[in-house]
Amino acid sequence: MRLNLVLIGPPGSGKGTQAARIAEKYGIPHISTGDILRAAVRAGSPLGRQVEATLASGGLVGDALMTDLVRERLGAPDVRQGFVLDGFPRTVTQAQALDTIVTVPPVIALIDAADEEIVRRLGFRRICASCGLTQAISADSEPGMPELGIEEHPDPCPYCGGLLVRRQDDEPETVRRRLATYAQYAEPLIAYYRSRPTYGAVDGLREPSEVTSLLVTLIERRAPR
Repeated sequence: MRLNLVLIGPPGSGKGTQAARIAEKYGIPHISTGDILRAAVRAGSPLGRQVEATLASGGLVGDALMTDLVRERLGAPDVRQGFVLDGFPRTVTQAQALDTIVTVPPVIALIDAADEEIVRRLGFRRICASCGLTQAISADSEPGMPELGIEEHPDPCPYCGGLLVRRQDDEPETVRRRLATYAQYAEPLIAYYRSRPTYGAVDGLREPSEVTSLLVTLIERRAPR
């Protein structure tokens, strides 16, 4: 079975975690447009300089740029057996463009979660300044309230020993702006996909392992044969 999977959901709903798990299970690449853009910003590339201010403010990168980025990535040899797309499409225009790029209809999985739970969750998320892995931290080990602007975590990255810092786009006010932006595009995007036989939704507030099981069930039921 070739699996093309698109994950939709608000920022902080667990798309990245679930995308990585599903990609590993089915042996296909996890393509995170957010990771690609943040890596470009860190590298100071022309793409990074172009999108840095937009990412920091919680806005959306333009449709044309995102579509070109995804079209190029989906042309790579490692996607012959499928892919997991995380962060694209975010608008109906992008969804229409994706329809012209792929030949096998993607499974569309919505991971749903309430706004305030997402703000709380992202208060306990950090990214390693060295290896770039995003990870959750324990509330017990965080000095003070992370929602109030503690930028650096005292414990090192468990993978490489690097410094754990808050992502710029995880600042509480930025998260709320990102959620407001998501709400503007999500409703028409979900409406675009909802009537398709490959569309389904899961509860993103469950434990991560439960969400994974729900996604696998949805995939097995919805994926084209």
